[in-house]
Amino acid sequence: QVQLVESGGGLVQTGDSLRLSCAASGRTFSNYAMGWFRQAPGKEREFVAAISVSETSTNYADPVKGRFTISRDNAKNTVYLQMNSLKPEDTAVYYCAASLTYYTGRISSRYNYWGQGTQVTVSA
Repeated sequence: QVQLVESGGGLVQTGDSLRLSCAASGRTFSNYAMGWFRQAPGKEREFVAAISVSETSTNYADPVKGRFTISRDNAKNTVYLQMNSLKPEDTAVYYCAASLTYYTGRISSRYNYWGQGTQVTVSA
């Protein structure tokens, strides 16, 4: 089992920055790839970013490329999502997810464990 706990969400204005954190426990963190997804009200959950075990590979959704950066600290069992130049359309609940098969793609069903989510609200 893997437990994931997100933090760092909040209410910000357009153009502001936030850094989300996801703390993992239960299994060896460095054995699984990590991803971030988000879900806005009335919309399906969508892929945001993912990172490989060794940080050598990252993957981003087009809407966040150049603004968001995913990183991980295996010593701290934590993955981060640095979000810059936030827009109202970034408003959503953000979830981190763990893939035991080293998957870093966009298909949510390929991720094995999920956190409870943290709300990010960007005002215009």
